[in-house]
Amino acid sequence: MSLLTLTDQNFEQEVVKFKGPVLVDFWAPWCGPCKMLGPVIDKLAEEYNGKAIKVGKMNVDENSTTPSKFGVMSIPTLIFFKNGKPMEQLVGVQKEEELKKIIGTLLK
Repeated sequence: MSLLTLTDQNFEQEVVKFKGPVLVDFWAPWCGPCKMLGPVIDKLAEEYNGKAIKVGKMNVDENSTTPSKFGVMSIPTLIFFKNGKPMEQLVGVQKEEELKKIIGTLLK
């Protein structure tokens, strides 16, 4: 599976009910830092394709219920879920190595 497009409608099925880790990038098309982080998220989705982790993006302009439920106040916000529960939350542009470290921990 490659990069998922997450919505308020499919979030429950794709993230909450998924038995395993999911990285969710909350972003918007007008957000500069989101554009900087985008290629890193795309690369991770490609790299972990077929592995036991999902990588998805949610446009906060088109979906307001889920971001507010998880307290997303500024973007980009990355939330790592495991078995449907938020485990780690990062705000702002992140280094690929940092994200891989967290993914490694969640895959154990």
